[in-house]
Formats: sequence, structure tokens, C-alpha cells
Amino acid sequence: MGSGLRTWEVRLGIILVLLSVVIYTAKYLLLGDPGNTYQYILNALGFLPINVLFVTLIINELLSIRAKRERLEKLNMVIGAFFSEVGNELLVFLSYHDPDLPGIRQDLIVTKTWRPERFSTVRDLLQHHRYDVAIDAPDLERLCRHLVGRRDFLLRLLENPVLLEHEAFTDLLRATFHLTEELERREDFAGLPESDIRHLKDDIGRVYRLLTAQWLDYMEYLKRNYPYLFSLAMRSNPFDEAASPIVR
Repeated sequence: MGSGLRTWEVRLGIILVLLSVVIYTAKYLLLGDPGNTYQYILNALGFLPINVLFVTLIINELLSIRAKRERLEKLNMVIGAFFSEVGNELLVFLSYHDPDLPGIRQDLIVTKTWRPERFSTVRDLLQHHRYDVAIDAPDLERLCRHLVGRRDFLLRLLENPVLLEHEAFTDLLRATFHLTEELERREDFAGLPESDIRHLKDDIGRVYRLLTAQWLDYMEYLKRNYPYLFSLAMRSNPFDEAASPIVR
């Protein structure tokens, strides 16, 4: 494939050079004045490096912007799949066990009237939230089953090279996978000492914090780019106790 591409480029180069020769020859034959023709050729050659540099910079920049936009689209498709398969249900579970959630619940009810400034304000608010969870042995067991059942999905996401460009989401996946491993290696949650419970709560709080921040970023992205997806996301808000996918 690479050899074929180079052959095509060589043919194009030969054609363009021959076309230039034909044009200059026609100019000489029709208008005469070889001195003027030679001067014009030298002037054109003098500006050629500048033209090449100018065109190369512009084309590279345009290609970079396009490639970045395409990678961003693919990345947000992956993030959307994560929330559909794991994230939303996990947020419902964690927020339900968050004793401090009532203080910020209304601030997380995203609506179509939100502007970028509102998203920024809520981000600042979330930085001061404790992300503590009141969770017991049966809750830990349910959480373990939920995450272990989605281990293969999480592994496939971690293997996706496009995630390398999104540090925050990569951190979320790593934290989620780490929590999955921690929970899976406990055989009996009812017999865990208080020190180990605190350790697990720290891991859960880390996932809860990263997950909430990523959810808010994804909601803003959907509102800005995909109103129809944003509509469903609003009606499925994991922090809204009255959320319903049914349009009323």
C-alpha cells in the first residue's frame, strides 16, 4: 500500500513538472522575450520555499484540528458507552449512600437552560464535596457483583488507545478497575475489620469523585453537541430522584 502511494505521488510530481515546462515553453513561443521568461522563472523559484512553508503550515494545522476533532468524537462515544454500561448505575448506587448529597442534589439537576457558566459553578461546588458513603457489608457485596460483572467491559475500555488523550477519564477507569479488584479479593465482607472498611471507603470515594466530575463534563458535551442525547441524559439523571425516561 505504501509503495502504491509513493508511485502515485511520483507520477503526480512528474505531471506537474511537465505541465510547468509546457506552460513556460508556450509563453516563450507565443510571447518571445526569453529574458523576461527566465526572470519570471527565477522569481517563482525564489518564492517557492516560502510558498511551500506557508502551505505546509496551514495544511498541517487543518489536518491536526480535524484529527483532534475526530479523536474527541471517538473518545466521547467511549465515555457515553461507559456511562450507559457502568457509570450511570454506579452513580445511582453511590449517590444513594451519600449522606451529604441532599445539600448539593438540586445543583446536579442539569436542565436545557444551563449555560457554560453554570457548569463551571457546579464544578467549583463539587470540589468541596466530601464524597463520603455510608455503606455496609451487603452494600459492598452488591457493589462487588455489579463491578465484577462488568470487568470485561472495563478491560476493553482500558485497552482503547484513544483514551491516552483523556487523562481524567483514564484516571476514572483505573480507579474503578482498582476498586473492582479490591472488592473481588474479599471473600466475606461481613467479617472485615473497621480499618479495611475505611480503606474500601477511600477507594469508593475516589471513584465517586472522579465519576461525578466526568459525568458533569459529559453532560455539558452532550448539551453543546447532541441535544437529542442530552434530552435522554437529563431524563436519566442519576442524581434526580424523580428522573424518568418517559417524556411528559
